[in-house]
Amino acid sequence: MAVPALIAAALSACSPPALLNRLDSVAGGGAGVERAGQGMAFGSHGQTLDVWRPRGGGTHPVVIFWYGGGWVSGRREEYGFAGRALAARGFVVVVPDYRKVPAVRFPAFVEDGAQAVRWTRDTIASFGGDPERIALAGHSAGAYTVAMLALDPRFLAAEGVPAGTVKAGIGLSGPYDFYPFDTRRSIDAMAGVADPAATQPVNFARRDAPPMLLVTSSDDTVVRPRNAINLAARLKAAGAPVELRNYPGLAHEEVVMALAKPFRGKGPVLDDSVAFLERTLAKR
Repeated sequence: MAVPALIAAALSACSPPALLNRLDSVAGGGAGVERAGQGMAFGSHGQTLDVWRPRGGGTHPVVIFWYGGGWVSGRREEYGFAGRALAARGFVVVVPDYRKVPAVRFPAFVEDGAQAVRWTRDTIASFGGDPERIALAGHSAGAYTVAMLALDPRFLAAEGVPAGTVKAGIGLSGPYDFYPFDTRRSIDAMAGVADPAATQPVNFARRDAPPMLLVTSSDDTVVRPRNAINLAARLKAAGAPVELRNYPGLAHEEVVMALAKPFRGKGPVLDDSVAFLERTLAKR
């Protein structure tokens, strides 16, 4: 199928990640990059991950990218477009899977995220990544994992990850301030939690948090912009480095779509993310 026809099909089908990934590949999103690891085991629950990197060798800063899906869906294979986009800009990119609801509830998916950070810290040098320059990024439920790992130090400490390992975090359209739980997804994901406040990233804002870029969009009706706005305000009040971007006219899914090559005209999500990463991961 020709690229224009594929794009039309993607739009008519609300661009599910697998089709979006295919579109990106057809449009040349993988130029200059390679998948250096596929389905690699990590953690203690049968999790797997992929590794993308620039071709040509060298040592590069690292981004761990978690996909969204409301804690109930998503597969690493479908998010190669995110790995390729960042790898093409000079990063080694880890895309992990994690356990989903209803098989697990909070905090299992965040614990899986911490195990992915531990694997990356211990292993990424063999893929050309610099373990001293690791950033976290994610969309939607994946951005929630980013925020929890960046702000609540207990998760990484439990996996033996040294303090200061995470140098920066990017949250795309993430839920950070959503209690009381009022959607089926959040109710199911946080079911049985004894202390709901402990599920909310906004409650862990601290002065010594790594720099964060929080992205939202005016037409996001899935995860309301107030989530990013409230967390950015709380971090700023604490004296932590934080940047907020609110893209006009973009819906929730379009923010992550803008990482894929055919849809980058929707908004400067990739350029803004890369500029932030280059500032925060620069060698000192």
